[in-house]
Amino acid sequence: MLTSSSDTPRLDAELLMAAALGIERDALLLNDPRGRAPPNFMPLVERRRLGEPVAYILGRRAFWTIDLEVGPGVLVPRPDSETLIAAAFDHFAGSKGPETILDLGTGPGTLLLAALDQWPDASGLGIDSSPIALDYAARNARRLGLAGRITLKQGDWAAGISQRFDLLLCNPPYIATGAETGPGVAAFEPAEALFAGPDGLDDYRRLAPQIARLLAPGGLAVIEIGFDQADSAARLFAAEGLQPRLVYDLAGRPRALLI
Repeated sequence: MLTSSSDTPRLDAELLMAAALGIERDALLLNDPRGRAPPNFMPLVERRRLGEPVAYILGRRAFWTIDLEVGPGVLVPRPDSETLIAAAFDHFAGSKGPETILDLGTGPGTLLLAALDQWPDASGLGIDSSPIALDYAARNARRLGLAGRITLKQGDWAAGISQRFDLLLCNPPYIATGAETGPGVAAFEPAEALFAGPDGLDDYRRLAPQIARLLAPGGLAVIEIGFDQADSAARLFAAEGLQPRLVYDLAGRPRALLI
């Protein structure tokens, strides 16, 4: 039933069955559930068949070392974005790590809360234009016990920020307007978190001139890119006198710029 609406139909079905049974997926895989599908399972499957993201249906998504509450109005965290946290972890290995972290376009707090969980002595600022996303981020921070180390503000990227940071994280919109997306993505997830103009580079053009002034001495910026944008995005940052380096995801595709 899910093959036309999902790239991972078996995984989706397992997650939905586990949710219907009120157990974790690991427990489901260890116990044969045949013959006892609860009545709430098929309604969940139907929602997924119509394209609704599994994360919205379940109300949560695992990312790095944390679980995040998510729902309509926020970008669903993707495993590929963990590449940004891994790159920052490698960069700061052997040191005390960053003390101040900025997450531009924080959404439900995905990158910022994962980073704060990674570095217990750090504090962070999360910026987003969406009040819905900021509400999710605040709830996630409280649930994870990180509310005392995070400040959330509604804003337009780096406008009005004068502080410098040891680590800047950003997963901006980078899909070209009108480009094809995965099943259900454009229909359910917020367009403002997905699309960035005819070539998908509009937000990089806005971000590139701001990066240098936002980084403390020795600071690092890690910015997610589309797998086919390595050269075009890197040129925009290089034009500002920066020296971007590519980071690759587990599939070997360009996934982020280190600056």
